[in-house]
Amino acid sequence: MLIPDFAQAMTVASRVGERGVPVDAPLEGAEDSKALIATWNRHPDNLWTPAAPPPEPCPGRRRLPFMRDVSGTGLRELKRRRMYQEVSEIAVRLFLERGFDAVSVAEVAAAAEISKPTLFRYFPSKEDLVLHQIADHEEESARVVVAREEGVGPLPALRRHFLAGLAACDPVTGLNDHPAVRAFYDMLYGTPSLVARLHGYLERSETALAEVLGGGLDARLAAGQIIAVRRILAEENWRRIVAGEAVEDVRRDAEAAAERAFAVLEAGLPGLRRA
Repeated sequence: MLIPDFAQAMTVASRVGERGVPVDAPLEGAEDSKALIATWNRHPDNLWTPAAPPPEPCPGRRRLPFMRDVSGTGLRELKRRRMYQEVSEIAVRLFLERGFDAVSVAEVAAAAEISKPTLFRYFPSKEDLVLHQIADHEEESARVVVAREEGVGPLPALRRHFLAGLAACDPVTGLNDHPAVRAFYDMLYGTPSLVARLHGYLERSETALAEVLGGGLDARLAAGQIIAVRRILAEENWRRIVAGEAVEDVRRDAEAAAERAFAVLEAGLPGLRRA
């Protein structure tokens, strides 16, 4: 599996009007992915201060991964989320610098200044330290269906959401060439144990979507098709970006492919076209 459902690598939390804050500052002094991530981690607020950024046709390309909005939560929950976020970010930084297999869990715990047993209370496996960065996306399709406007069917809402992601260069669509995003996904999809762990992520995405579609076999079949379409569309976009094509050169084909794919879904699942 090679799909950035990635974001679902890693989308920045500002995507498509959800949870986050756009980050539009230029990335000065950060020439490679390690420097980008190290620079980002030195900013406790996870925000860049723009210095008259130039016009950018695809603002999402300057958004960095690993950002989550934790506003509007209680203090205890806020602390818990920050612990997850900080430990995961430290681990990802070490993995990118030295390689996933070359860094032990004990080394991550030491860098995070916590004990190894404490780390395992938050992250049951080493792979979970990485996959936490895309955990927000497990129920993304389900959230889109639940939050859709009155009178809009599930499939039109999901199609609109995916097209908006393409316009925003959301990494979950595969249409993002930011060096930090590329570095993360090169590691994610180049590490067999991480790829294997992603299958569980897709299964949970299907389960969450099936539940909001009404449950039962028909809902599960529909959810499986929808998640597969999103995955394959993003996989194709990501394949072309990795091959060296520019985002703007891929965008038009990506939009046309998404329109065709969702049209096929609507033809086969007419009940999900209507509200």
